[in-house]
Amino acid sequence: MPAPVKRSVTIAGHRTSISLEPEFWQALKEIAGTTGRPVAAVIAEIDSARGDEGLSTAARLHVLRFYRERAARAAPTPPAGVQS
Repeated sequence: MPAPVKRSVTIAGHRTSISLEPEFWQALKEIAGTTGRPVAAVIAEIDSARGDEGLSTAARLHVLRFYRERAARAAPTPPAGVQS
């Protein structure tokens, strides 16, 4: 896996940096595109909800949750009476 890439962003009027692997940066860009917001706005949302987690960890978990939820919505529903 490629080394993390550090980028600076402005959150709530202050500059901070976040280090993520290129695949996570791409995923954040895709997430931002689906919501019509800039990546910085998505990161600001992650920051406001992260609690005690580091920002990079919170961003990775946000990406994971986003794609898990998307996969769950796309999964076919088994017919009635059929257990999965």
